[in-house]
Amino acid sequence: MRIFVTGASGWIGSAVVPELIDAGHTVVGLARSEASASALTAAGAEVVRGTVDDLDLLRETAAASDGVIHLAFKHDIAFTGDFKGAAEADRKAVDTFGDVLAGTDRPLVIASGVAGLAPGRVSTEQTMPEVDGSPVSERAATSLATLALAERGVRSVVVRLAPTVHGDGDNGFIASVVAVARDKGVSGYIGDGTNRWPAVHRLDAARLFRLAVEQAPAGSVLHGTAEEGVELREVAKVIGEGLDVPVESIAPESAPAHFTWLAAFLAMDAPTSSTHTQHLLNWTPTHPTLLEDLGKGYYFAPGATGA
Repeated sequence: MRIFVTGASGWIGSAVVPELIDAGHTVVGLARSEASASALTAAGAEVVRGTVDDLDLLRETAAASDGVIHLAFKHDIAFTGDFKGAAEADRKAVDTFGDVLAGTDRPLVIASGVAGLAPGRVSTEQTMPEVDGSPVSERAATSLATLALAERGVRSVVVRLAPTVHGDGDNGFIASVVAVARDKGVSGYIGDGTNRWPAVHRLDAARLFRLAVEQAPAGSVLHGTAEEGVELREVAKVIGEGLDVPVESIAPESAPAHFTWLAAFLAMDAPTSSTHTQHLLNWTPTHPTLLEDLGKGYYFAPGATGA
């Protein structure tokens, strides 16, 4: 297959690209910078230069492809105050892909998330998000619109990822939590710390995206979660050991001051099952767990991302 990948040089995309190429597919990667283009070329992918705002380019490239994996999202503006703008750009890209692929039965696989699906209880692939008009729920609305494309002859698939897709080089949530612990001199968790985050290794996630574009039926929801839920106090303990700082509970009312923008995420209890996904696609995660990954030490190395 000739597969168009947006976000191809990002944290997940840079693992998906070699996964696809090693399986015999041709990858066309969207690159918005010279550095990204060079990285994709070195990985063996073809390159188109542009951004997710270049809808004509997205339309043209998707039309010339056998399928699309859409991983790009404007995280740079989403987490600096304009999540609504990032979500709107994402929706425009997905709508563009949907129009191009309608009636072709070609795959469109997008990335979404499991956070907030069913607070305090285990969510499954059958759990659907609520769309309440908030900026965050706009991304959920995009996932529902993607699933609806199955009725228009698109093999549409939503891969809902764990809040932490971990591994060497991670610059996401866990790296940020480590950075806070280093800065504050204490590895904290909120309240009793029994709230749970699902997790998945980056390479396991990459394999799931490959299986999704190859095999997943139209209208599928898949869960990219290798671990159903890791208690955040256990995460804090390993971080404390890695940085040699004390581990302490942070009162919920003090969490925003301590963790800043991370506080809302670290307060979530989001256990998530991927049993259906594993059975449907014969996807068996084989890479290190979150705590095992933290135990390897690269999150704590001087100069590590997020430090």
